[in-house]
Amino acid sequence: MNTVVTSKEDILKTSRELIRQQGWSAINIRSVAAACGVSVGSIYNYFGSKAELAGATVESIWGEIFHHPEERAAFEDTQACITWIYGRMEYGLKQYPGFFSLHSLGFLQEDKADGIQRMQQAWQHILDGLCSVLKRDPRIRADAFTEQFTVETAADEL
Repeated sequence: MNTVVTSKEDILKTSRELIRQQGWSAINIRSVAAACGVSVGSIYNYFGSKAELAGATVESIWGEIFHHPEERAAFEDTQACITWIYGRMEYGLKQYPGFFSLHSLGFLQEDKADGIQRMQQAWQHILDGLCSVLKRDPRIRADAFTEQFTVETAADEL
């Protein structure tokens, strides 16, 4: 096996590609090492276990799907923001079929919490961005939100 050392990002990129082509079952230390053209030990230099590799891969997929957009217009108003979010979800469904519903199944029972936590962190980041847009959107009345119906409640419902 080729022992050329690769970067953590190269490993994650290869892992994402394996998931695109073969699904979640393709992610394990040996298959990723083979696809990267490196030794199994090279993968272990970056990831201590299959669960750690899977968790980092999940996080990198969320990051790819919901990357910070080049066009600032996506965060100028609520409609543009929601359109961007749904567009990115459509991209995610095309690039990673089943990702939104199946990625937690790729974790061993004891490691599911890590996968769920990474998903929740990514989604919270998206909701926080939407809340920021809702607060700044000039088309939303100043009195639209109350103690009972907060910006956070609205973002969560959208």
